[in-house]
Amino acid sequence: LVDVSKTGKIVLQAQAGDTEFIQGARSKTLGFNQNYLGPVVRVKNGSYQADVTNTTNQPISVHWHGLIIPGFADGGPHQVVLPGQNWKPEFEIKQDPSTPWFHNHVHGQTASGVYGGLVGGMIITDDLDDQRGLPSTYGVDDLYLILQDKTFDTFGRMVYRPAMLGMMHGFSGDRILVNGQMNKVAIVPKGIVRLRLLNGSNARIYSLSFSDNRSMHLIATDGGYLDTPKELTELRLAPGERVEILVDFGDGNFAILTSLPDANSGMGEMMGRFQKSVNTVGSPFEVISFATTDEHQARITKIPNDLTGKLPDLSNSEITRKREFSLEIGRGKGMMSSGMMRGSMAIIGTGMGFLALAAALVMFALTSEITYFHSPSDVLEKAVKPGARIRLGGLVEDGSIIRGEGTDVAFTITDNEEVITVNYEGILPDLFREGQGVITEGSFNVMGGPFIADTVLAKHDENYMPKEIANSLKKRGVWKEGS
Repeated sequence: LVDVSKTGKIVLQAQAGDTEFIQGARSKTLGFNQNYLGPVVRVKNGSYQADVTNTTNQPISVHWHGLIIPGFADGGPHQVVLPGQNWKPEFEIKQDPSTPWFHNHVHGQTASGVYGGLVGGMIITDDLDDQRGLPSTYGVDDLYLILQDKTFDTFGRMVYRPAMLGMMHGFSGDRILVNGQMNKVAIVPKGIVRLRLLNGSNARIYSLSFSDNRSMHLIATDGGYLDTPKELTELRLAPGERVEILVDFGDGNFAILTSLPDANSGMGEMMGRFQKSVNTVGSPFEVISFATTDEHQARITKIPNDLTGKLPDLSNSEITRKREFSLEIGRGKGMMSSGMMRGSMAIIGTGMGFLALAAALVMFALTSEITYFHSPSDVLEKAVKPGARIRLGGLVEDGSIIRGEGTDVAFTITDNEEVITVNYEGILPDLFREGQGVITEGSFNVMGGPFIADTVLAKHDENYMPKEIANSLKKRGVWKEGS
C-alpha cells in the first residue's frame, strides 16, 4: 500500500522484469514499480500530480479506471507514453469513497499489457470507515484482491496465446492468480474481513461463492458504498469490475472462495479447454483460500447496518420515452414476420449468420498469415506488437538450446547485436544446429517476452535465407559465406 493522500504525488515506473509464478520457471512480465503488477495507491479527495515514467521497450499508458477526472488526465489510448518518456498529469479527485484501479490502455495493446502485468489498485477513502463499522486495517482485515487467469507453457512460463476466436472474444487462461500468486492462503483474523475484489482478467466472468456456502455481504460496487449491506451467496464479477464484500470468519474454519466456469467463453476457446481444471463445465474451481489466526485481534465482529451510501433514483417518474434494442444473429429486414415463417426464417438467418462469421474468420486467418522478415535487432528497433505474425531469422546462438519435456525446446537467435529467445513445440529440422542460420515463424505473446514459434526452417546456404535477413547479418558481420 502506498498512501499518497498527504503528499499528493503518485509516482509510477512502468518496467519489464522476470517473475517466478511456478517454482524454477521465470516468466517475462511487466509491472509498475516492480516486476509484476503495481502498488495499491491510497488517496483522498484533493489535488494530485502523477509522475509516470516508461522504462520498457514498448509504449504504455496509465488509465485511472474509476476516477472522475478530465480527459486530458485520464490516461486513455490518446495519451501514450513512449519508451524513455515521462508523463505528469495534474488532476483533482472529488468523489465518494470507492475502489478504482489503473492499467495500461494503449490502443491495440491493452489486452496484452494488462495480461503482462500493467495493473495496479487504488483506494479512495474519507477516513470515516470506523464510524461506519467497517474493517479498514489494510493487509489485515481489509484486503485488495486482483483476480486474474493465466496460461503457462510446459516450461512453466506465462504465455499469451489467444486463438482466433479468443482474439475476437477475449483470452481466458487455465490457472488462477490472486495478486500475482497461485494457490496461496490468505491469513485473516477471526472476525469480519473486508475483501476488495477486482476482476483483472482479460475476458473471464467469475461467479463467486464460498465452498461452505457462507454468506457474503455486498457493501460497495464500482461507484462506491451501498446504503445497507446486501447478503449474497453468489456474486458475478465481470472484467474490470470491482466490488467490496464483508465476510465473517469468526467461526475460525478454513474457507475457500470458488468460482463456476465462465459461461460466456468464446466457442473456439471452449473447444480447446474441456480438459482444463478451471474450465470444466459445471465444476467450481478454487480462487483463493482463507485461514484464521489469533495473532491479530478482530476489530469488527458484526455486519454494520448503515453504510451512508446513497443509491441513485431509478424510479420511472421522469421517463418520457422508451426504446428497445434487440441483438440477434441473422435478424435482418423482412426476416422476422410472424407465425411459421418467423421460426423458419430465423433458422435460415442464423445459418447465414454463421456462414458470414465463417467467411469473416477465413478472411481474418488469411490476413493473419501475412508474414514479414525480421532480425533480432529489427524486432527491438521496430517494437513488433504482440500477436503480429512475423518471420524471425538469424543464427542459432551457441550453447543456447534447452530441451524440455517431449518436443518442447527453447533456443536463442542472434544477429551478433541482439538476441531473442524462441520457444517451439515440435520436431526440429535435421539441419537445425547451433551456429547456423534459421528461420522461425510465429509471434510474441507479450512485448519483451519470448518468441512463440510454430514453424522452424533450417538450411545452411544463403539462397535459402531471405535476402533481407542475409543482408542484415552481413551488415553486422555475422553471415558466413558457404556455411
